[in-house]
Amino acid sequence: MLSLFAADGLAADRFIVLSYHDVRDVVERDARAGQTAVGTERLAAHFQWLKDHDYHVVSVDQVLAAHAGKHPLPERAVLLSFDDGYEGVYSKAFPLLRRYGYSAMVALVGCWLDGTCPVGDGSRPADGLMTLTQLRELIDSGLVEMASHSYDLHRGLLGNPQGNEQPAGVTRRYDAAGRQYEADASYLARIRADMKRSSDVMWRMLHVRPRAIVWPYGETNTPLVEAARDAGMTMSMVLRDGDNAVADLSAVRRMLVTDNPDVEDFARMVTTQRVGDRPLHVVHVDMDYLYDPDPAQTERNIGALLDRIQGMRVNTVYLQAFADPDGDGNAEALYFPNRHLPVRADLFNRVAWQLLTRVRVKVYAWMPVLAFRLDVPDGWFVHEWRNGERKLAGHIYKRLSPFNRDARRMVGEIYEDLAKHCSFNGVLFHDDAILSDYEDVSPAGMDWLRRTGQSSRIERLRATPAARLDWARHKTAALIRWTDYLTERVRYYRPDIKTARNYYALPLLQPDSEEWYAQSLESALAGYDYVAVEAMPFMEKADDPQSWLGELVRQVARRPGGLAKTVFELQTADWEKRTPVPMEVFLDQLKWVQRQGAVHVGYYPDDVFLDHPRQEDMERVFALPRFP
Repeated sequence: MLSLFAADGLAADRFIVLSYHDVRDVVERDARAGQTAVGTERLAAHFQWLKDHDYHVVSVDQVLAAHAGKHPLPERAVLLSFDDGYEGVYSKAFPLLRRYGYSAMVALVGCWLDGTCPVGDGSRPADGLMTLTQLRELIDSGLVEMASHSYDLHRGLLGNPQGNEQPAGVTRRYDAAGRQYEADASYLARIRADMKRSSDVMWRMLHVRPRAIVWPYGETNTPLVEAARDAGMTMSMVLRDGDNAVADLSAVRRMLVTDNPDVEDFARMVTTQRVGDRPLHVVHVDMDYLYDPDPAQTERNIGALLDRIQGMRVNTVYLQAFADPDGDGNAEALYFPNRHLPVRADLFNRVAWQLLTRVRVKVYAWMPVLAFRLDVPDGWFVHEWRNGERKLAGHIYKRLSPFNRDARRMVGEIYEDLAKHCSFNGVLFHDDAILSDYEDVSPAGMDWLRRTGQSSRIERLRATPAARLDWARHKTAALIRWTDYLTERVRYYRPDIKTARNYYALPLLQPDSEEWYAQSLESALAGYDYVAVEAMPFMEKADDPQSWLGELVRQVARRPGGLAKTVFELQTADWEKRTPVPMEVFLDQLKWVQRQGAVHVGYYPDDVFLDHPRQEDMERVFALPRFP
């Protein structure tokens, strides 16, 4: 069996990191006690497997030398790390390190080390940690490098008005008495002081300064990385599956070792790196359905949603972060604190956090791209050419021009505020990112044409099919550049987010219709982690919905890698008839697209109050198998 998991030829400029915690002779099956603890015999088996399969355990010194271009890492390089400083690392793991001649890294929480704060959540005894004498023995052995696990960020801070405690390093502290969030300057001062104090405490007590930082809970952002680097910690480590290049040590992936894996499960984890092995099953949720003027009713609604999502056993939720009570697709207000629009309720972070921690799903913030009802001059918005004159576009989406620099800055600040105040895993860009064959002739759009050396005469832009398609392709690229910019603003505070974008079906079925939408599947597959295609035959008035869906899947399958990056979002409401799609019809369509080859599937909308789609059926048909 082990031969199935032979060394996979991890290149010399790449390495993996394994994240262990406590080591015990007996690991209980209880989730709290055994989730991250590993048995002594199991750890020995892991080490033996690495040796038998030509993996090379490397030190922090070797990784930093390779990063500096001094000495390359060997092939199949592995860095071992142990978080928190448990006594079992000294009494159980250290003898194994000496037996195999393996190096390791131990990450220490500064205030646990100097005894100025409770260990963990206060329930763990301090005598469960290594003593200073034991730590110094590890250092003196030459096998163990001490890293920082922060000074006092291994805890939660109040992160929203509803009382959720969230990771201290990436959370803006909410002051319940003052009803306000920690300001930028205060946040930066707090994290910079923490990094410096962590280094100083380790120097004072162990006579070493950390060169690596292991972020508590695996959560980090650009300000934290910069603060750690200024304190001498050039290697920053997160919790994420996958391998690493020595060229970039700002977000080193570490694979968390959980559930005390036997050697077969360990081998599978190391060789596959647990990357890309699960389909997405997506529920697309309207926050407007959950919100109620009565906060107590809102909480009951959230509780019902959590129970529903948990029962369905899906792994992804697209969660509305903007308020659109009239259903026209334009953001009139937002569900998070921000600089530019009203806050209908400070709710997104609450719901996202509950989904992340209680149901264990990935949450994407569903956000408009251009359709924000901002109080700005008309010249900022998309204009169309009609009857020989330029006028504000008449589309139901009142969109900001993607060529207007002031609009770009303002929307970027909205996305930045989302990332500052909320925890989430990805962004779903709304389907408002479209431009027709008569758009955008706003002042900014015309100026962009002139600056890029194109004709700004409408009759030339539309003179021939080739000219119209060329103009459309420039607009397609401009919309992707706009979302790239928004992604950058988010990743400053949420570096690990994935991106998805809603696309209409017609540009997939008829590629020349890029002219009417400024959308193409090829550019979307290259530009985003996922393309969420609106696979909604009733909305598109398809004569034969099943054939229509089959052709949609086939068109995606013709593009290299298309099925691996496309989410087919089915409809559960017939908006023209104002009725739910019958459950048997919806289930038939769901099964049909999967039989045609769809990997990732989802649906919109979800109605927790009408139980549509019916939870009992979804638990049977839509639920993903549980992890072994």
